[in-house]
Amino acid sequence: MKKLLIIAVLTALPFTGFSQSIFDKFEDLDNVSSVIVNKSMFNLLTKIDVDVDDKDTQDFIDIGKSISSLKVFITEDKAIGADMLTTMKSYLKTASLEELMRVKDKDANIKFYIKSGKDEDHVSELLMFVSDVKGAKIDNRKIETVLVSITGDIDLNKIGSLTSKMGLPEQLNEVKK
Repeated sequence: MKKLLIIAVLTALPFTGFSQSIFDKFEDLDNVSSVIVNKSMFNLLTKIDVDVDDKDTQDFIDIGKSISSLKVFITEDKAIGADMLTTMKSYLKTASLEELMRVKDKDANIKFYIKSGKDEDHVSELLMFVSDVKGAKIDNRKIETVLVSITGDIDLNKIGSLTSKMGLPEQLNEVKK
């Protein structure tokens, strides 16, 4: 009986969800800048006792309560950018995300994907992939590719406050179902 229990636990272990993401492999690469914010940090930010008169700040607090994770990966390396694209395409095949919007202009190609949430105004995952970036720099590093993954119960009506308060790409403001 004891052996059977151990086998059952070991068999179920891969399905418990260690909150690892297919994109986490980019976090430790030298030519990738990353920002990873987990649920605990959002909880901490929303517990700060402030008198909120600003609507954007209140929206940020509200959306922060419902986000499970935010991951941003930025690279200047074309090979890593190509790997990010391949990884994203592989993820899209299994993650049940639908393409929401594509934006192509002379400065970048941007693709938005979502996983439906509890209603029309909410999504459980928002994925943004920006490639072929021209002219953008962070600390004198040219940006080639940006990958943003946000998971949780995301209210699309309040996404603008998240982009402004956390310095995320402004194109996220355009996301509506």
